[in-house]
This record gives sequence, structure tokens and C-alpha cells, in this order.
Amino acid sequence: MPAPISTATSSVPSQANGSSNRAVLSLLTSLFFTWGFITVINNTLLPHLRSVFDLNYTQTTLIESVWFIAYFFASIPSARLIERIGYQKSMVFGLVMMAAGALLMIPAARMPSYGVTLVALFIIACGITLLQVSANPYVAVLGSPETASSRLNLVQAFNSLGATLAPLFGAYLILGRSNSGTAEAGRVLTQAEKLADAQAVQLPYLIVACVLVILALVIARFKMPSMHHGATSRVSDAEREKLSLWKHRNLVFGIPAIFIYLIAEIGVANLFINFTAQPEIGGLSHEQGAHYLFLLWGGMLVGRFVGAWAMNKTTAERVLAFCAIGAFIVMMIAALGTGSVAMWALISVGLFHSVMFPTIFTLGIKGLGPLTEEGAGLLIMAIAGGALVVVQGWLADTVGLQLSFLLTAVCELYVLFYAIWGSKATNAFPAEKAA
Repeated sequence: MPAPISTATSSVPSQANGSSNRAVLSLLTSLFFTWGFITVINNTLLPHLRSVFDLNYTQTTLIESVWFIAYFFASIPSARLIERIGYQKSMVFGLVMMAAGALLMIPAARMPSYGVTLVALFIIACGITLLQVSANPYVAVLGSPETASSRLNLVQAFNSLGATLAPLFGAYLILGRSNSGTAEAGRVLTQAEKLADAQAVQLPYLIVACVLVILALVIARFKMPSMHHGATSRVSDAEREKLSLWKHRNLVFGIPAIFIYLIAEIGVANLFINFTAQPEIGGLSHEQGAHYLFLLWGGMLVGRFVGAWAMNKTTAERVLAFCAIGAFIVMMIAALGTGSVAMWALISVGLFHSVMFPTIFTLGIKGLGPLTEEGAGLLIMAIAGGALVVVQGWLADTVGLQLSFLLTAVCELYVLFYAIWGSKATNAFPAEKAA
């Protein structure tokens, strides 16, 4: 999932020269890479934990739900913390929190304990949320306002790069060191073998914790330009009372579009390895499946560059509609097909999903004028839709893993509806209409 786009109106002091800004941007790029990397490690961790704890799909997807529940509840406290201690200290605090969660994974593996694992991942997710809320607006104002979108697209590309490389790391250090290649194989392991499998996560999370601590120390000692808070509103409180976000159709339908899209994206990513392990699909081990997951995320990385090029040739609505139709077709093939055809269909959905989040987000705030910041906040909160991946987990337990992807296909239809009709701006402010 790409990082949310900020609409902050603050600015970095003019005395911060271009070279220092580039140095800070390079450092912040590492943050985007890091949380993209750590988020997608979950995709290789889930099938591993399913084998260790003998979980059903509902329990497995609950792990990812906890991740997004943390995102929902930590957003507002993160904003308040930033107001108190500033952006730079908040970034450091977020990294330290993530490191603490990663270290907690070590005793969770030694016990082993499903509950403690959930707590550890919740802490990591809260740290990532703080990074998201602090780093995005900082990047947006780190230089000329005219190039803000370019900077955000750049760091989001590195976020995707981290997400693309994470499955290889997980395949080698987690799945590659496990005794069970699949969940079915895990059921016949002895308790000693399951304990050894559980402890396989200790080394990778120790490495992650060390990297996070080093990064926190670097950012803490780095001289970053101070962000001065400008006006957060272009209208008075009295004028604001006459305005309403809910008069803007593109926002009203954009909020559920983000929410529903996240169900689709997270469901595909989290159940992908288990899907490729199905005998009628690929019969792959979890380690082999993780290498194919690399292609799924790699497709999203490539798709973002292709989508950016396409939007220079046609409208964002048309690109979004095309991607929604393509995603629906390949998801139907994945849900109803067999063998390598179904597997490659699921892999290819990454290409079509790539542009959905940023495009829906941009269309959702179009024409909001002085209400842009409030609208953007609602769209960002809708990312919590990823928590409902547990619904697909329940479907997988009820009707089967492959048929559960019909839910994803339905999600793509809502995105298509949004592209064709729901994204049309109504009651747009004059300046936006002129644009």
C-alpha cells in the first residue's frame, strides 16, 4: 500500500538550501522504504504462523486485521504527539516503537504465543502509523510547492521497492528456515519441530530491530529543517459552518472506495502464498510462493510508473476504470480457474491495483477547496478497510480459499463504479472547476 498523500500547507524555512533538502529527502526516503518493507514481511509471516499455530484462515487474517486496526486507532494520537514534540522527534519515536515491537517478536517466538505475536505486530503497526503521519507532510513541504507531488511520488516508489524486496527476505530467513513447507505439512510436525519453526522468526526480527535503532539514531542526530506550521484553514470558523464535505460526491463515494480497495489489496497479498500452495493451483512450498509474491509486488511497482505515464495521455478516471476492469477479469480467473492460469492471474492483479490508491485519493479530494485537509483526513482513515481482510479469511474457511477471491472481484466492481460515476466532482469550488 502506498503512503498517503499529505495536503499540509506548512513550509520549510527559506534558508534551508536545495542541497540540504536533498540530503533530508534522501534520509526520509529510507523511512518510506523501511515501512514498506516491514509491512510486506507480514505476507510471508502469515503462512508461517498458520503452520506454527495450526490456524484457520480467519485466525490467520486476524493478524493483518490487527495491523490495520492499529493504523485506525493510532492516527489521531500520532497527530497530537507531533503537535507536542515536533516531526523529527516523532519520526524517531516511531522507529523506536517499531524496534520495540520487533524485539517483542523474539519472546513471542520462544513461548511460542499467538497472543503475544499479535501484541508485537500491533506495536510495530502503531510505530509505522506515526511514521506515516509525520513523514508525509514533512516530505510535502520539503522544497517548492510546485514539486511536492514529484517528491511524494519519488518516496512512494521507494516504499514500493521495499514492499517488492520484502518477500525475498522473508522467503530466505523465515520460510526457508522452516520445517514445514505448507500448512498441511505443518500439521504433522512434532511439538519440537513446531517450536523450532516458531523460533525461525527471531533472527529476521532481530535484524529488523537493529536496523530500526540505527535509523532512529541517524535521524535523531541529523539536522533537519524545522517545519513552521502555517494556517490549517483558508476559511473562518463561521464560514466553515456553511460548508459541508458531504455535498461533494467524489469524496462521499471516495471514502468507501479507499476502504473497499484496501480489502482487495490486503486480501490478495496476505492469502497469496497459501493460494499458490493449493495442489490444484501451484502446489508450491511457502518459500517458493514467497518468490512469486515478489512478482506481485514488483508488478505494483512497475504499474505505478506506467500509470503515471498513462495519466499524461488520458484522464485519471479512464485509467482507473481500465484498471478496475482488468482487475475484475483476472480476479474472476483466479477465483474460478485452475493451475498456473489461476496463479498467474492473481499475480497480474498487482499491475492493475498499482494506481488505484493514489488515483482514488486524488479524485476524492478534487474540488474540495478549503475543505481539502478534512477530506484527506477522512480518506486516510479509510485505510482501516484493510482490517476487514478477516472477512475473506472467514469466507476461505467457509467456501474455500480460491472462491473467497470472488470477494476481491466484487471490490473491483465498486472501484469501477467510482471511476465512472462516483468520482465526478459536485459542488466543486470555483478555483478547482477552472482547473
